[in-house]
Amino acid sequence: MPLSHIATLKPGKSPSRIRRIDRFRTVNVTADVEKNKTNMTVLQADLNQYVQEIVNQYPGVTFKMEGEAREQRESFSSLGIGLLMVFFAIYGLLAIPFKDYVQPIIVMSVIPFSMIGAVMGHWLMGMELTIMSILGMLALVGVVVNDSLVLVDFINKKRLEGVTLMEAVIIAGASRFRPIMLTSLTTFIGLTPLLFEKSTQAQFLIPMAVSLGFGILFATFITLILVPINCMLVEKLKGNSADSRQVTHLPEVQPI
Repeated sequence: MPLSHIATLKPGKSPSRIRRIDRFRTVNVTADVEKNKTNMTVLQADLNQYVQEIVNQYPGVTFKMEGEAREQRESFSSLGIGLLMVFFAIYGLLAIPFKDYVQPIIVMSVIPFSMIGAVMGHWLMGMELTIMSILGMLALVGVVVNDSLVLVDFINKKRLEGVTLMEAVIIAGASRFRPIMLTSLTTFIGLTPLLFEKSTQAQFLIPMAVSLGFGILFATFITLILVPINCMLVEKLKGNSADSRQVTHLPEVQPI
């Protein structure tokens, strides 16, 4: 049977081949981005909004960002699980020598402020947050607890000598100020050459160095203020809970 009897042929444009994923017809749109001149996070947000407006005009059509966007999503998901494991490991390693469940939280209370310092460092350097920045923050979690650990351990030693908590906090702040500052400053200075490196091979490491350097520097000043305050608050809460558990015994009434 001639084809013209069962079909009408019209010249036009069509894909050279039809690709299907899970029985859905798909089309791949690819492009290379100049990362040195473009903010990938902002670009992805603009593309999502622009493509969504187009897709809304055609019911049944969907889109998904793949390639590096997909790798970034998977990386953030795995980093979230890794961060929880790091928190649990640090808490366990601190709880064993302290023999306490609250003091590890005091030591780890500076971690959120180190994250703030890392973000501020990117803002001061005029850089955007990248996956390497997040990896630097993940490494920062295990570094910033050192200064706080030194301070809490010194306070505990003074308490064992019979010194009151207020005196122990004051002595610890004065005695541990120089070691804490020197530790943080030497770490930051050691990262300085990498922060201002201009070679292309070192560019991908600079966001990690920014997170580490500025996060440690900012967390140091917070440690000297926040840790003593938290020690005083915990002691006060323990005192209030102990007072609330006290029972008043009434005198026995002798029968007449």
